[in-house]
Amino acid sequence: MDEKLRRTYINWEKLDNTANIFPVIAGEKMTNTYRISAVLNENIDGEKLASALSIVLPKFPGFNLRLRTGIFWYYFEENGKKAPDVREESSYPCRLINPNTNRSYLFSVSYYKNRINLEAFHALADGMGGLGFLREITYQYLSLSHKDLEIKYGDRLSEETSLDREDSFLKNYKKTNIGKYKMKRAFIIKGEKLPYSSFGVMLGIVPLDEIKAVSRTYNVSINTYIIACYIQAAFKAYKEKIKLGQAIRVAVPVNLRPYFGSNTTKNFFVMISIEFYPEKDEYSFEEIVEITKESFDSQKTKENLESILSFNVQSQEMAVARAIILPVKNIVMKIVYNAAAIANTTTITNIGAVKVHPDYQKYIRGFYCFLPFSKGQDLKMTVTSYDKTMFIGLSSCLRDTSLEKYVFRQMAEDEIHVSLETNGAFYR
Repeated sequence: MDEKLRRTYINWEKLDNTANIFPVIAGEKMTNTYRISAVLNENIDGEKLASALSIVLPKFPGFNLRLRTGIFWYYFEENGKKAPDVREESSYPCRLINPNTNRSYLFSVSYYKNRINLEAFHALADGMGGLGFLREITYQYLSLSHKDLEIKYGDRLSEETSLDREDSFLKNYKKTNIGKYKMKRAFIIKGEKLPYSSFGVMLGIVPLDEIKAVSRTYNVSINTYIIACYIQAAFKAYKEKIKLGQAIRVAVPVNLRPYFGSNTTKNFFVMISIEFYPEKDEYSFEEIVEITKESFDSQKTKENLESILSFNVQSQEMAVARAIILPVKNIVMKIVYNAAAIANTTTITNIGAVKVHPDYQKYIRGFYCFLPFSKGQDLKMTVTSYDKTMFIGLSSCLRDTSLEKYVFRQMAEDEIHVSLETNGAFYR
C-alpha cells in the first residue's frame, strides 16, 4: 500500500477501562511506569538487544502505539516510528517516560550487565501484557546471540504469545444495580524520603519449594503468606503511629484472564483490598495469617470480581460521563482518584509463574518486577517466580527500611533461605 494512503487509514484504538486513569494522573511524582526485568546467564550486547527490539516491535500492536488527546477521551494511535533507543541503564527504575524524547513511545528498554529491563507506562498494558512483550524481546535477543536458536526460530514470535487487543472489560461486564464502593482512609506509611531523584529497591530471592512448604504449614496460599508477612511488618514497624480504627489495607490486583477466558494484552485486572484492623498491642504471626486468609478468601471469588468489574465499567460507560469534554473529565477523574488513593496502605502484585520455551530456559536465570510509588503509597511489593526461584521486589522512596527487614526476617524465622539484593539508594 502507498505510504500516504496507509497513513490515511492509520490504526487507532480506545484505552481500556483501567487505562483511562493513567494519563490523567501521570507526572514526575507519580509516573505509573512499572519495570519488568529478565536476568540472563550471560552479559547483554546492547547492539543485539536494539536489533531484537527493532524486530519484535512492529509485530506487537499493543506497544507500537502513541497516546493522543481526543475531545472526550485519550486514545491510542499506531506509532510506526523507529524503535526507541536501547541504552545501558544509568538511572533509577520506574522513571517517567517522556514520549517527546522517546519517538512518541510509552515504553523503554535498557540493560545492565546480564539484565534486560522493560519499563512501560501502565496505560499500555498490565504486568501480564508487559511480560509477553519482554519475553519476546528476550527470545529474539537470544536467537541473535546463539546460532542454533536463530536457525530454529528465526524472527518468528513464539506460539504462546498473544497479540489479542480485545477490551475484555467491555466484553465481560454486566449491567446491574450495584452500590458504590466506599472505603475509609487506611493507615498511610510516612517518613523521611530519599532525595527526589532517587528510588530504592530491594529484591528478596527465595527457593520456591521452601516458601511453598512454609505456606502449606500455615494452610494458606503463597500469596496469602506473603501478604501476611507484609501486614505484620507494617504493624511492627509503625504500630505507634496507627490510630484506632485505621486499617492496614493491602490492594491486590487480580488478573481476570483465567476467570473470563481472556488472552488480551491490554489491562485486565481489578483490585481487591485485604484488611487488617489492629485492636490490640500484640498479634502472633499465626493470628495475622488467619485474618489475612479470611479477608483474601472472602473477596477472591468470581462473583465478587465480576461485581467490581461491572461497577468500574458501568461508572465509565454512563452517558453523562462520555459526554463531558476531556479537560473537565480529567479534573473529575483526578478528584475521584485522589479520594480513592488514600484507601490503601500499599499494593502487592503477583505476576505469577513465568513460563518460557524449553529451548530458551537454560539461558535465563529469572524474571522480576518493581512498581513505582503513587499517592499515599510510598512502598510497594511485587512477586514473580521462575523455575525453582521466587523473586520478591520491594520498591520505596522512603529512607527507612524497617518494614522490608521485618518482611524477610519473618521468612528467615520460618526457615526460608533469603538472599537480598539492593540498588544501594537507601544508604547514600
